[in-house]
Amino acid sequence: MAEIAGDEAPAPPPPAPSTSCEVSGFQSTSNPASTGSSKRPSRTTKPGVKRLVLTASVLLSFLLGLPILLKSTEIHRSPLPSDAITALAHRLHSNPPSFPCGLHAVFLRSGSGPSDASLASRLERAISAQLQLLPAPSTAGNVSVSVTVESAGGCSSSSSSVGSGWQCGAVTTADLVRGDEVFDELLHSALGSSDGDGSRVYTVVVVEIDGAEGMRVVIGKHRHAWVLGKVDEAKAVSVIGKIFVKYFMNGGIEEGEAGIGKGEFMPVGSDGNVVLSFSLLNADPSDWVYDWEFEKIGEKMLNPVIEALRPIAEINIESQVLYHTPKSSYSYSNDKLGGNVLSMGDIPFFVNSNEWHLDTSISATGRSKVLQFVVYVPSAKECPLYLQLPDGGLSKTNAFISPMWGGVFIRNPPDCSLGSKKTHGTRKKMSSQELMETLEIFIGQLRQLFGLKPSYLSQDMDMPTKFVVSEKGFTEWELDLLCRHHACSNLLSCLTTLESLSSLVHSLPRMIVMDEIGRQVELSLEAANLAQRNASLGIISATRARALAEDAFFHPSIMSISYASIEHYFAIYMPFFAPVSLHVLLAAIKELKRYKAERAKYSAFLASRATSS
Repeated sequence: MAEIAGDEAPAPPPPAPSTSCEVSGFQSTSNPASTGSSKRPSRTTKPGVKRLVLTASVLLSFLLGLPILLKSTEIHRSPLPSDAITALAHRLHSNPPSFPCGLHAVFLRSGSGPSDASLASRLERAISAQLQLLPAPSTAGNVSVSVTVESAGGCSSSSSSVGSGWQCGAVTTADLVRGDEVFDELLHSALGSSDGDGSRVYTVVVVEIDGAEGMRVVIGKHRHAWVLGKVDEAKAVSVIGKIFVKYFMNGGIEEGEAGIGKGEFMPVGSDGNVVLSFSLLNADPSDWVYDWEFEKIGEKMLNPVIEALRPIAEINIESQVLYHTPKSSYSYSNDKLGGNVLSMGDIPFFVNSNEWHLDTSISATGRSKVLQFVVYVPSAKECPLYLQLPDGGLSKTNAFISPMWGGVFIRNPPDCSLGSKKTHGTRKKMSSQELMETLEIFIGQLRQLFGLKPSYLSQDMDMPTKFVVSEKGFTEWELDLLCRHHACSNLLSCLTTLESLSSLVHSLPRMIVMDEIGRQVELSLEAANLAQRNASLGIISATRARALAEDAFFHPSIMSISYASIEHYFAIYMPFFAPVSLHVLLAAIKELKRYKAERAKYSAFLASRATSS
């Protein structure tokens, strides 16, 4: 650094001139320079602090600028309620989500004796004990049981009540002769609305018939069933418990079967929307071209199904007709079966994703789910085309499903046969009856995609069992089952998404977390807690909780930024500030050492002067 006036010691005075008495040519041996070289030069003035102050001010400016730099490069991170997410996970894992429901048993006795309240209480305890012995439903919470005994002598109920609206005397055994469908509606009107608090109440009516041989069970399309015949109390209690658990709680899914509550997810988008896309595929238009009037017939037939599933998902429908859509799997001719056969092993390769342009939906927005339902019309050279089951038989519906994707129905034209000739692009249209039969198959596939059985024709309970079919495609007790399962799966999906978001935020310290994300997480937790507390709002709150959680996880501010580690952050700024900072620090240390040395010289001078005086 440049020298500053007043900071250095003054120059030594010039040597005195030699006296006249000195002998010419005599060289003096006392050289001031040589005599002073053996001693440290002294300082007679106090050293200045200008250089020290200037150097320290430069260093201080760097130190003061460091917090400003860190503040200017700070990342905004809205605090996430990690403790609340952990608490929700603990509740859902320790106490899986479930919704309370009730079981009301009604005994219509044929005798004329008075009905005893103690009998109803005893039957209530027996049914409660029977439910304890059966496998607990995965989505049903506490089950409240009540019993009503009705006879010609009166009507009595047990002390507990689950809110059943049973009207004594509204239904009699004489109404059975009017048919099961009529009796089903009579029971529905006699029960009334009994789920105002959000918990569903299911009713099993035991109709005692004197002289009847055996028992018969009928499962209605509402939330009730009835047992007909001459049965004793123990048998009736056992049948009531099995009907409630097997059908009303588990949808008829046996142990080991795939279906709802057995690890299958429902094909509903996270935003609660589903698009049903119906496509008519003509494999080779040079043989024949089929068309349909889907807008007039199909949508009208599907409207009841859409209304029935509205509590679970908002469904939109679209249709299209495609041409030149050959299948990608191999089929072989079988003269014994009278056609071309497609084995079950070739089904995964049936859908030709290269030629079938199915994903052209304009209704699917955001994270909506699209389910494809395809009617495949084979070409003349492969017609008729049959689907062969693993046991060697042919499929009755000639259709199959692909979980979470949709279903395919192979429709052979009526006039095609093995080795049929080309018809040179004959244009035909599916009749109304053919379209209705096709849609019935698709409704059965939709039931399977949602985890239910396509039909209950093969179901029994060691006795004849009949199921009243709903014109909506789904009975009320099936819809309750879907709602409970969908609410539980939405809560678990919400928890998984929130945990993933929290883990992601903690693993990336330089990640921007906007206030909107934190607010969405808080609203998602509130909706999840409300779904656990309130059964009537369970499906709505659970769907909202999942949607908010995924909105937070897929927020644009998260997806569009690449986050670097803290090491990368320092690697960017170190080349700019490290060299200058190092030189400033070394200059400050050097100046401090110089000041201490000059200070020591001045102190030594003061000490020597004090000694000489």
